[in-house]
Amino acid sequence: MALAFASVGVASAEEAAAQPVAAADQLPRGQDVAGTVIELAGWVVAAKDNQGYPFAVIDKAAAQILVFDGDGRPRGAAPGLFGSATGDHTAPGVAGLALREIPGRDRTTPAGRFVGGFGPSIDAGRVLWVDYDSAVSIHPTATGVPAERRVERLASPSPDDNRITHGCINVSPEFYEQIIRPTFERGGVFYILPDEASIAETFPEFAQSRETTQRDDGERAQAARH
Repeated sequence: MALAFASVGVASAEEAAAQPVAAADQLPRGQDVAGTVIELAGWVVAAKDNQGYPFAVIDKAAAQILVFDGDGRPRGAAPGLFGSATGDHTAPGVAGLALREIPGRDRTTPAGRFVGGFGPSIDAGRVLWVDYDSAVSIHPTATGVPAERRVERLASPSPDDNRITHGCINVSPEFYEQIIRPTFERGGVFYILPDEASIAETFPEFAQSRETTQRDDGERAQAARH
């Protein structure tokens, strides 16, 4: 799995791209990382949008989680499980509902930029909150409901069966303990790509920067032909 950043013209991003991640790479063999994910990670480093905190870029469509340290060096990549409902919204009041009370249409994993960290929960002890207000956290895959086959879904090479949770993000226990927990012990920033909304709506500063870069590249290419 290649985690090379797009060219962003800063030393920190170039150094990050050179770091191997094989030891912490749990993505299925042959599964690619979307160009938008790589571009977004490169922009985070170049723009220092993470403000020195570790960060994760999370692709719901591909069911992938990519984790980086505060300097943008890759820490690991793994498949994840996400909300069973397609969508990027958080329904009003959903954080105050018991899991069984959340309507199926509202079992979404919201998209956007979130600043999170570890904190207490009502029924699960200390958890890593991605967004406390919408009650979205990252935690190890549970096996409490065998019919949901969460472990099997996580191990599947296809992302098509990875939508099963009430909105939280599940990863394997090994990835959680080896990568997630130590990386985000003091908090971090989480970038979750949208299902339906545009990148411009979800990450406007990144989209504007990408548009500027593409326009500049086009102008340079046109100038080179004259």
